[in-house]
Amino acid sequence: METEKLRIDKYLWAIRLFKTRSQAADACDKSKVKCNGDNIKASRNVHVGDEYEVKTEAKRWVIKVTALLDHRVQYSEAVNNYQDITPPEELDRIKFQAAVFNTGKRMSKQGRPTKKDKRDLDGFTGS
Repeated sequence: METEKLRIDKYLWAIRLFKTRSQAADACDKSKVKCNGDNIKASRNVHVGDEYEVKTEAKRWVIKVTALLDHRVQYSEAVNNYQDITPPEELDRIKFQAAVFNTGKRMSKQGRPTKKDKRDLDGFTGS
């Protein structure tokens, strides 16, 4: 359903850039959503053809509105309502970050000894 007036926080939630609408509104309040370099409020109306720069936890998006969407739909349908015009440098940075991502889990055979390792050490040291 296309509407004449649609808030930016509702639009960003509907196209699935944010998991909840309140997260989208918080991003607007914290100056993470910009239109033509200017910070915008969550209540700003969205129009077809507008370009927005949106910073999420994972990525810095640059999107162009191609259609208005006022309710949340499947991702495959949501991507038809905007055009991702994120610069290639940002996409390269994300790929590089993913390549060096550390899971935080210890590498095999490193770190603290297991129970078996402790028993073997106790037998070795004679205690």
